[in-house]
Amino acid sequence: MDTGLLVIRLVFGAVMAAHGTQKLFGWFGGYGLSGTGGFFEGLGFRPGRLFAAIAGLAETFGGLLLALGFLEPLAAMAIISVMVTAIGSVHWGNGLFAATNGIEVPLLYASAAAGLALAGPGAYSFDALFGLVALWSSGVGLLAVGIGVIGGLANLGLRRPLKQAA
Repeated sequence: MDTGLLVIRLVFGAVMAAHGTQKLFGWFGGYGLSGTGGFFEGLGFRPGRLFAAIAGLAETFGGLLLALGFLEPLAAMAIISVMVTAIGSVHWGNGLFAATNGIEVPLLYASAAAGLALAGPGAYSFDALFGLVALWSSGVGLLAVGIGVIGGLANLGLRRPLKQAA
């Protein structure tokens, strides 16, 4: 079990961190803060650059913390929040699968983060090394998932879509 959690954390965390650096720095074919900020503006998140920075930081540091197994509930909460926001602002209405820009990928990311929050980081983690695993009960995991979902929904409530000219 502990080895399986380590593999999931390392792969998922690294991919999520890389996803965040696309927004922050334009790495791995991303658009950086300016390009991503412009995209976010078009979605109604203004100021777009600020929202892009927050999303990029949540993904980057959430991914790194997950990979390390450090403060895992907080990492999961950040990732879930961003993925709920992505589902609601970009992917909803496009079906399930990624081929049609549906909810598949952000749903998988949010589900993986939720699963890790509920399962705990395992023995091969910084949380275990620092004696924090005992703090991460299933109740804390559920709370992290709930706050992540609520945070994403609250973020969607901050959107101000552009008004169409009549």
